[in-house]
Amino acid sequence: MCCYLYFMITIKSFAFNPYQENTFILFDHTLECVIIDPGMYTGEEENSILHFVSENKLKPVLLLNTHCHIDHVLGNKWVCDTYGLLPQFHQGEIPVISSVPAYAPQMGMRYEVSPLPEIYLPETGSISFGESELELIFAPGHSPAHLCFYNRKDNFLIGGDVLFSGSIGRTDLPGGNHDQLIANIEHKLFLLPDDCKVYPGHGPSTTIGYEKKYNPFFT
Repeated sequence: MCCYLYFMITIKSFAFNPYQENTFILFDHTLECVIIDPGMYTGEEENSILHFVSENKLKPVLLLNTHCHIDHVLGNKWVCDTYGLLPQFHQGEIPVISSVPAYAPQMGMRYEVSPLPEIYLPETGSISFGESELELIFAPGHSPAHLCFYNRKDNFLIGGDVLFSGSIGRTDLPGGNHDQLIANIEHKLFLLPDDCKVYPGHGPSTTIGYEKKYNPFFT
């Protein structure tokens, strides 16, 4: 008889910056961890990441951005300086992240310019950390090259600003496209299992099945 051990991914979320953006740390039993969409804006928010990583003896190995609007990249430079990680995102987000230094002051926000990737993420495929894997789902519409990260074993989605509890991402920003966003949700995200847990870029978690049934944009 063979015995197979299975370890789940732990997900820790933080609500950061004036936009209350959800920053995520994912780790498995190896203690390698991924930081997704670091939105830290204050020293207190940076310290909360430092404390969590140190307290749990984690080793950050990846910095990922679902997309590059200001609230999702405010902490990129800090993560790079602290843990030596360059961000990874789809190359189609370059115009978005390149525009942040110009409009941040207009919004009254301080912004430390994010470094750029050495490795760009493709539209499909997967990325690994520890003994875990995240599948890439390309879902533009809120931004021009938005990616979601899906873990099949634990059946969860880090969805960024594509699908929210009872809503969808806004499409009135540069690079937004309402019809494209709706199509990507219907033809990509809604193909995931109904009990797939969705962790969005803002607000509470939800499930694919709940949104298919009750989200006003699809009912």
